[in-house]
Amino acid sequence: MCRTVRSLLLALFLTLALPASAAPAPIRFLLTFDDGPAGSSSGNSTVRVLDTLARNAVQDDIKAVFFTQTRHWHGGSTDVGQALIRREAADGHVVALHSATATHANHRFMDTATLDATLQNGVDDLRGLTGAAPVLVRPPFWAYDAATLDSYHRHGLQMLLTDLNANDGKIWGVNFSWHKRSNMLKMLTATRERWAAGAMHTVDGSTPVVVTFHDVNSYTARHLEEYLEILLDVARELDMPVAAKPFYDEHDALERAALASTIRSADEHPRLPGFWNWLWQ
Repeated sequence: MCRTVRSLLLALFLTLALPASAAPAPIRFLLTFDDGPAGSSSGNSTVRVLDTLARNAVQDDIKAVFFTQTRHWHGGSTDVGQALIRREAADGHVVALHSATATHANHRFMDTATLDATLQNGVDDLRGLTGAAPVLVRPPFWAYDAATLDSYHRHGLQMLLTDLNANDGKIWGVNFSWHKRSNMLKMLTATRERWAAGAMHTVDGSTPVVVTFHDVNSYTARHLEEYLEILLDVARELDMPVAAKPFYDEHDALERAALASTIRSADEHPRLPGFWNWLWQ
């Protein structure tokens, strides 16, 4: 047998003998909502979001993480808002902390004592409303530093950022989007690189992909089912297999996936959504 043939056969043998590289786990969209609950007594956007998650044409009984503002003057501090936080917990969603101030205050700009006080207020508020202390936090304006993280950890909170962002945080003035699909496609394309490289966590056999909306945005509330369809559509276009149930539908599995996706150290430098990445990093 000539050397060339022997070399070809050896290469074929080694190719067959070596285990194939494991394909990345299918993705599963982990939905999150910021800034709520809405405090309106009629036409409440948080109510519409909750109703859509419970029943829609894509997957019924979806569970999400709600980053709440427990003392916002037009949200969590109202009777309507507090009732909605209790409903979120009763419906099996993960109720988390966004802020415990009267407005959407920046944690990064607070001194340590002030931040610690507001975090304790938020933890106490949610424990009183839901019966359990929150374990997740998301900084307003995506603004944090090492000191912010230290304060979160002292209060038993882990910080969750996001992979995809609907860019729907503007609730005054323009609060609609003509680019829902192209925006999600662009961000999932960037996420796909990390997913394909095995740089994302696998939890319970799936790769969580964190998606951020704002339940105080009435446009988002009206179009949430369309957003769900868009997420599945762009995943198909990018050839990213999704889990059998593409959205989380059980509280504990959702919480495990969210905790695995948190930022534990200021030495990590994840890309922040849009403008905020330029501003803070």
